[in-house]
Amino acid sequence: MVERLSGLWTHLQTLPVFWLMLTLAVYQLALQLTKRTHGFPLANPVGLSILVLVLLLYFTGTPYERYFAGGQWIHFLLAPATVALAVPLYLQRERIGRLLVPLLITLTLGSLFAIGLSVGIGWALGASPSTLLTLAPKAATAPVAMGIVEKLGGIPSLTAAVVILTGITGSIAGPWVLDRLGIREPAVRGFALGLASHGIGTARAFQESTETGAFAGLGMGLNALMTAVLVPLLYRLVS
Repeated sequence: MVERLSGLWTHLQTLPVFWLMLTLAVYQLALQLTKRTHGFPLANPVGLSILVLVLLLYFTGTPYERYFAGGQWIHFLLAPATVALAVPLYLQRERIGRLLVPLLITLTLGSLFAIGLSVGIGWALGASPSTLLTLAPKAATAPVAMGIVEKLGGIPSLTAAVVILTGITGSIAGPWVLDRLGIREPAVRGFALGLASHGIGTARAFQESTETGAFAGLGMGLNALMTAVLVPLLYRLVS
């Protein structure tokens, strides 16, 4: 029996569709757990899914390349999913126009604070210059942050890990902090989540409402643009 199961596993893990279906199944189970716990912050579906899949790959000795052969199809859908954010943004265009000035002020201050805080903590802990550069764009979405760091000589792989950790932490703690501060306005909640925790925070915002998600998408996009401008500029000023 054990030999049959071992043979079955050996066969299944070579099939890209197996890893695709497994990823979807793990996420659905994590999503159900989140619903059953009534949105308990630590029961974040993205964070739980990543944890389960990482542990599975580690304990089964499965190379990431083999997993990604199936997981790449979900990765492929990230691009059209991001473009699709334009639809809820278009529906909120009039409100965005009215709030343009406070949104731009918040964007500038939020981007500067995110960069300054991460670099400041790293500097206080004795991080090397390349590590400080790697931490700087952590609040931007992963492709933008990795592109910035790669061009300036940082460590893109570490940036990717920090960005994902930032997104998960923000999506878990962000709504809790906003609730404790008494912030209920969907536009404010969404923009804060998107600005601070990019795509993962935006996904969490859409769980609250379409309006919250739309402003989260706006915050994510604008912060990626702002970070791409500020980090190289600040780097040249201090180097």
